[in-house]
Amino acid sequence: MGLDNANRIILILSGKGGVGKSSITTQLALTLSLQGHSVGVLDVDLTGPSIPRFFGVESAKVTQAPGGWLPVPVHDSQPYPTQSKETSGSSDSIRENASIGPLSCMSLGFILPSRSDAVIWRGPKKTAMVRQFLSSVQWPALDYLLIDTPPGTSDEHISLLETLLKDTADRPSQLAGAVVVTTPQAIAISDVKKELNFCKKTGLKVLGVVENMAGFVCPNCSTCSNVFSKGGGEVMALDFGVPFLGSVPVDPAFVMLIEEGVRPSYPEGTSVMGRELDTKPVTEEAHGNEESLVQKYNSCSLYPIFDGMAKQLVMQVGEGNR
Repeated sequence: MGLDNANRIILILSGKGGVGKSSITTQLALTLSLQGHSVGVLDVDLTGPSIPRFFGVESAKVTQAPGGWLPVPVHDSQPYPTQSKETSGSSDSIRENASIGPLSCMSLGFILPSRSDAVIWRGPKKTAMVRQFLSSVQWPALDYLLIDTPPGTSDEHISLLETLLKDTADRPSQLAGAVVVTTPQAIAISDVKKELNFCKKTGLKVLGVVENMAGFVCPNCSTCSNVFSKGGGEVMALDFGVPFLGSVPVDPAFVMLIEEGVRPSYPEGTSVMGRELDTKPVTEEAHGNEESLVQKYNSCSLYPIFDGMAKQLVMQVGEGNR
C-alpha cells in the first residue's frame, strides 16, 4: 500500500473555499521539515491543485515506478541554516547539529499537461483518482503525511476518509486526525462548522482549528491590523470542544516568497514571539536560487507561529514507530 511508509497522516480540511488550506498545509509542511521531520504532502484538491506552485515545483513531472508513482522531491535532508541559528532568538528551538528533514509532494498538477487545464470530472472519476493517489504513490519513509483537501464535504472527502479508514484499520493511530482551517468572518465560521460536524459524524479526530487571515502585517512598519476581524475561530473551537492552534495574519513577505522567491525581510526591531526577524534589505541576489524555499521560509514572520502549531500537533500525535 502507498501509505505504509507514513507514520502519521493529517488531513487539512475546511467547509469554506478560499480560506487558505493550501497555504496552511505548505507552512505546516515547511515547519515540520525545519523541526527535522520527514514530510510528505498529498494534494487531493483535484479542481484546484495549487501545492506545486506553493512549493515552486510546477515544472516537475512525476516518475513512474513499479506499482505506482514516485512523489516529486521539494528538498532533501540538509543542514540547518547557520544564519537561522544566529537570529532565531530561541536557543531551545535549535539543536546542535540539527538538520532539515526531507520534503516531497504529489498532486494532480504534476500530471496535467498545463496548469491552466480545467479538470471537468464527474464524481466517480474524482473518487477513482483519490483512491489511486492513496494507493499508488510510493512515498519514502515519512514522519508525517499532510493531505490538502478541497473545500466542503463532497465525494472526494467521503472517498478519502473511507479509503483511509480501511487502509489504517490495523493501525488506527496512523490516521492522526484533521486540522480545520477557517477565517474570522461569521460567514466563513458558519460554513466551517459543517466541516467540524462532518468530522464528528465520521469519527475523525479534530486536532485543532487554525484561524487564517486574522490580520494584515504592514510591510513598512510591521503593524498587524485586523482587517477581517479576529477571534471567530477560537470561539468556534471552544464551542466544539476542540483545540485552537492559533491565528495566522496575512504577511505580504510570505506572498513574495511564494510568488517571486524573495527571502522575507522586515523593518529593524521587528520580532514575533520573542524571535528577532531578518531585517537585511532584499537585493537582486535574493531572487536567485542559492537558497531553498525552506531556508528562506525560516526568515518569515509566520514561521514562529507555525513552529508553535507544529509542536502542538507533534505532542498530540507523536511520530509512532516504523
